[in-house]
Amino acid sequence: MSRIKIKEVLRFLVGGGTAVVVDFCIYRLLLLFSWNMDVAKMISFICGAGVGFIINKFWTFERKQFVIKEVLKYVALYTCTGVINAIVNRCTLSIINIQIIGFLVATGVSTVLNFLGQKYVVFER
Repeated sequence: MSRIKIKEVLRFLVGGGTAVVVDFCIYRLLLLFSWNMDVAKMISFICGAGVGFIINKFWTFERKQFVIKEVLKYVALYTCTGVINAIVNRCTLSIINIQIIGFLVATGVSTVLNFLGQKYVVFER
């Protein structure tokens, strides 16, 4: 297993921050139009994941070639973490009924899982 590099973590956080902004904006927009909260969260998470794939593949983990296997692994990872994200969001809201807190807790959990999954599974060398 390769070591975690500070440069990768910092780039992941910048790329992830961009993806989270996309996630949050779409989530709030869908809620504004009275979408179901769980559906809105899953859709917004998928949109953020797409942005994250592009940034993390080419910038964070510096993988320049297109490899379909990476896309499939990324989709599998984000499918799992998307479900976890929605569950954590729902559970947090059942304890503390503040949407931003649910969003942030769910995002924090999925961020850690996504970094580790991308580093050691999706973009492995």
